[in-house]
Amino acid sequence: MKKIIKKFCLFLGRIFKVFDKILITPIMKLFIKITDIFNRNNKSIERVFANKQALIVISLILAFLVFFYVDSNSNALIDDSAEILYNQPVNAIYNEEAYVIEGLPKTVDVVLVGRKSAVYLAKQTVATDVISVDLRELSVGTHRVNLKYSQQNVDSVEYKIDPSSVTVVIYDKVSDTREVSAEVLNRNELDSKLDISDVTLSQSEVTIKGSANKLKEVAYVKVLIDVKDIVDQEVGKTTVTGKPVAYNNAGEVVDVEILPETVDATLTLTSTSKVVPIRVIPEGTLALGYAIESTTTNISSVTIYGDEDNLKNIEYIPVKIDVNNLSENKSYNINLEKPNGVRTMSEKTITVKINVGKQEQKEIKDVQVRINNKPEGLEAKASRAEDSVITVIVKGSKSLLDNIDASSIIASVDLAEYTTPGVYDVKVKVTGEDLRLTYESKVDKVRVEIKKSK
Repeated sequence: MKKIIKKFCLFLGRIFKVFDKILITPIMKLFIKITDIFNRNNKSIERVFANKQALIVISLILAFLVFFYVDSNSNALIDDSAEILYNQPVNAIYNEEAYVIEGLPKTVDVVLVGRKSAVYLAKQTVATDVISVDLRELSVGTHRVNLKYSQQNVDSVEYKIDPSSVTVVIYDKVSDTREVSAEVLNRNELDSKLDISDVTLSQSEVTIKGSANKLKEVAYVKVLIDVKDIVDQEVGKTTVTGKPVAYNNAGEVVDVEILPETVDATLTLTSTSKVVPIRVIPEGTLALGYAIESTTTNISSVTIYGDEDNLKNIEYIPVKIDVNNLSENKSYNINLEKPNGVRTMSEKTITVKINVGKQEQKEIKDVQVRINNKPEGLEAKASRAEDSVITVIVKGSKSLLDNIDASSIIASVDLAEYTTPGVYDVKVKVTGEDLRLTYESKVDKVRVEIKKSK
């Protein structure tokens, strides 16, 4: 045991001599030089640096600090580490004109394992198309193949591919022709005053290639035309290039080769507009004894833009005003609402001024009663002469009542719920052209006779 202790002490002594020669002595000399530079009058510092034992202790501490610093940094460069290169493209080598490959991933991950410095170097020198699989010697059928990493440029780094092997199916490539139609994307990017009235493709058919099973899945092919690709959005014709895409019956994309890869499309841009009047529609009941005397607006009409089929059914733009309990003149600032089928309007807001006055009423006699929704195959008419005309009470301001007559009032009954012959008392509905007035029939119902046609 004494011999072991003696040998260990000798070993420590040798280590100390090495440290003394390489680190401690040079550092002591450095401190002695620094001491000479200091002011001689600084007694405390001079005493410390003049003391050989103190210098030995300080030098030893600094030596250990330097040692640990170098050791920690060397370990950082020597310790093994791993880096993952995600989504590295896989390059398959085979006769693309004759075969179709299924089951081969488009990308894989590569794990680099080794010293940090080596892994860092390997990562910096990675190029594209480094994962490959050679299928040229394989025939039609199912095969298990290994993927290869072709750029193992740092010998000390281990390269692992995930997955390293895959099962692929090789099919004979077949082709077929399919009709194509256009699909316009991002219509909201089109100028709101414009419309695409027609799309003409440069060709009506394309060739699709792939396995026989894949081609059976293809239900239709569409050429995707993106409005964002239109350079000049002006009335007239413009040509853009679209990409044909194959879909199955569920609307999902089918991965097949399509030739040509792009198809030109000629778009006809039009601007369909219509000028329609503003129609103020009061809603609610004014305060007791008051009526609307006049309504004025800062604009009388607007220009609307949209598809021709939608615009032809729009006769006016309604502006609804809440006049409930109104008893004095009032102005309203209203946001105009676009009717269905209208893309944009020339005006966005309108100012409406309502003037009120004293309410009066007037009776309009001999207003004809119309019969709507006559039952199919049956005849309908007023049961008595007095049921064919009614008297209507109209309420409003005197200036408006002075100009009212029976021609501007519509009285009607609706027979939609009456489908069998008989005599019925049907509720009368009364409306008028001037919405500033209110209309009420003096009788609530009229008698209507429904009978079979002769």
